Amino acid sequence: MDYTQERVATLHDYGGADPDAPVGRATVVVPMTEREYAGLAAEGVLSTLASLDPERVLVPLRAPAERVPAFCEWLDGFDLPLEVLWCSGPRLADLLDAAGLDGAAGKGRDVWLALGLAADADYVALHDADAESYDERDVPKLLAPLAGDFDFTKGYYARVESGRLYGRLFRLFYEPLVAALADAHDHEVLDYLGAFRYALAGECAMTGDVARSLRVQRRWGLEVGTLGEAYRTTGPDGVAQVDLGFYEHDHRAVSGPTGLGDMSEGVGDALLRVVEEAGVDPDYDTLPERYVAAAERFERGYAADATFNGFEHDAAAEREQVETYRAAVRAPGPDTRLPAWDDAPLSTAEVREAAAADLDAVR
Repeated sequence: MDYTQERVATLHDYGGADPDAPVGRATVVVPMTEREYAGLAAEGVLSTLASLDPERVLVPLRAPAERVPAFCEWLDGFDLPLEVLWCSGPRLADLLDAAGLDGAAGKGRDVWLALGLAADADYVALHDADAESYDERDVPKLLAPLAGDFDFTKGYYARVESGRLYGRLFRLFYEPLVAALADAHDHEVLDYLGAFRYALAGECAMTGDVARSLRVQRRWGLEVGTLGEAYRTTGPDGVAQVDLGFYEHDHRAVSGPTGLGDMSEGVGDALLRVVEEAGVDPDYDTLPERYVAAAERFERGYAADATFNGFEHDAAAEREQVETYRAAVRAPGPDTRLPAWDDAPLSTAEVREAAAADLDAVR
């Protein structure tokens, strides 16, 4: 445990933090896919939210039509002011196509749709539904700073489970890549990005005004892209990170279409777009090697940390991951982000109407 501060304000939980928070003025967005249906982690998240009494819980749901009725029936069983936004329906797809916003579907697009509907609240909290260690203080912790001097908060936590260090994409890709960039460039945005203790956490909160101002990654890279947008809209002094303790949730394989290797491409693209937009000009000819050197340094430190705690640790496997992630260290590709709702070529009322009609058609 520590009490140090970073370039963004760091709010620690010294054992019993339970701050007053404007939960009753907040919409909590909990994106889900069919894999969360009736799962123990999602059950725990929703049951806990029911004890907090938020203004509304909004579930952007990505699932095939045949799974939607049972999913909605399950969600109806929770004592919550809950709204389902089905993100996979044909009318909504046609609406986005007509607005020139068709394209890859994924968690980012689902969250973007939900932010449009949620931003009429004073505050918006966002988190995943797969946390097995979800605590009733998590949402209040995220929201409390927004009632004071901050406009955006980011959760952080230790990815330590069953005697092992997890959080591999952050430890072995994001953190050393930011360090390699900072070694070559003296820029505030790198101090900012390097300040986050778990930048890939899905837990964050923001004012309604910030929610309307965010450009959103469609798929992987959502979390990093959101940090970049917070930097653009509020600056570092408008952002705080909040201690959420320990988190236990799903782990991904390195390979495969939804593995960490695939995710690293989206994270790298989003991260390097953020630094370029802030005015940093990376040397992409040398950056991959400098990233690998930084990652090896970080890996040695994590290996020592694991040994210090008596944890299992496979250093060779971690070095193999670094080689996998090296391929993601390249200039960002085409910008496919969805626009801020303040600038979007369609209204949130149109989204709600199309999604509701899709939902009525299958229930």
